[in-house]
Amino acid sequence: MTTAQDVLFRTLADPTRRALFERLCREGEQTVGALTAQAGVSQPAVSKHLGVLRRAGLVRDRHEGRQTHYSAQLDALAPLVDWTSQMAGFWESRFDDLEDLLKRMDQ
Repeated sequence: MTTAQDVLFRTLADPTRRALFERLCREGEQTVGALTAQAGVSQPAVSKHLGVLRRAGLVRDRHEGRQTHYSAQLDALAPLVDWTSQMAGFWESRFDDLEDLLKRMDQ
């Protein structure tokens, strides 16, 4: 069973896709041409990566004439934020248990 978290982790595991997504987060909406200019890969490769990001819900595209503009969809990261919070709670609990054990051992 593939979860939303699995899709997001797999999508963002690729460094080029992650860089494109981060750039859209920082700089806002961009055209494919603008993204390609700094991506270090070809325009077809950028378009393919953007397609994967779009299918994962991480970016949205908007067509204006012959240009396609892409923007980051930060709400799509919610499953990763939830997972991270769960893991943080898990580890905090484990560290608290360890601290209690160490205190008992010192006595």
